[in-house]
Amino acid sequence: MRVVLAQPRGFCAGVERAIEIVERALKKYGPPIYVRHEIVHNRHVVEDLRTRGAIFVDELDEIPPGARTVFSAHGVAKRVEALARERDLPVIDATCPLVAKVHNEGRRYAAQGREIVLVGHAGHAEVEGTIGQVPAKVHLVQTVEDVATLRVSDPDKLAYITQTTLSVDDTRGIITALQVRFPSIVGPDVRDICYATQNRQQAVRELARMVDVILVVGSRNSSNSNRLREIGEELGKPTYLIDDAASLQPEWFERVATVGLTAGASAPEMLVRGVLNGLGRFGEVEVTTLNGVNENVRFRFPAELADA
Repeated sequence: MRVVLAQPRGFCAGVERAIEIVERALKKYGPPIYVRHEIVHNRHVVEDLRTRGAIFVDELDEIPPGARTVFSAHGVAKRVEALARERDLPVIDATCPLVAKVHNEGRRYAAQGREIVLVGHAGHAEVEGTIGQVPAKVHLVQTVEDVATLRVSDPDKLAYITQTTLSVDDTRGIITALQVRFPSIVGPDVRDICYATQNRQQAVRELARMVDVILVVGSRNSSNSNRLREIGEELGKPTYLIDDAASLQPEWFERVATVGLTAGASAPEMLVRGVLNGLGRFGEVEVTTLNGVNENVRFRFPAELADA
């Protein structure tokens, strides 16, 4: 069996930073460190941090007053920040800088008196945080069809922003529909869309031209991992989203010569290596790596953890 590894795959800079923020906080302050929501959407990462003293909660009222608290990479609403201050929680913000950039864009458009259209997935932690960061009316749009039913106060005072785990390709049709219906709408340059999402999706498109089956390592609640699976399916290749090697099914590889393997932006490389080992159960494995983008993006840490 020939296995082609996607390049790039796995952790992006925002995820690496968020996980290391929790690790540095545990080292500097000692456990417990409380984290609001999953720090990133991966079960293995969360369980590993939990064994080291991180306590994950759904809401701030589950955290004792004064306890050290981390906000996840997805960002939080202003009301959550205010509640943390009320409860005297010393907060370390692990919001991905690219998510924070979307927040800033939304606030800038709001200051111009515009209503905001947010292209994203309902219920996603990042979407809820972004809506809660923008002091203006925010309309959530998930599909091109949603654009047709959109009702706004002033079509000439409208702007759009996008969830970072959507790529240029994911949003292109929706943004085009918005521009056709609302010619005066403004929005950020496409270069502002998350580099990691775009790069990983492009790598899956490359894989689909070369392999018989695609495996995506990632958790079910990971938006970007699910999208990678969808892209593989859209391109006509059987594509499976798996947590780890234990999810592999023998029937997937019957009469299969070449397997593509990638991972969502919140999946650690050790899980990819585990899947490679697991594939060895079905025959001898020859591994090659796709020629792709080599990412060298790094983000700064919060000042209080710079020395940890």
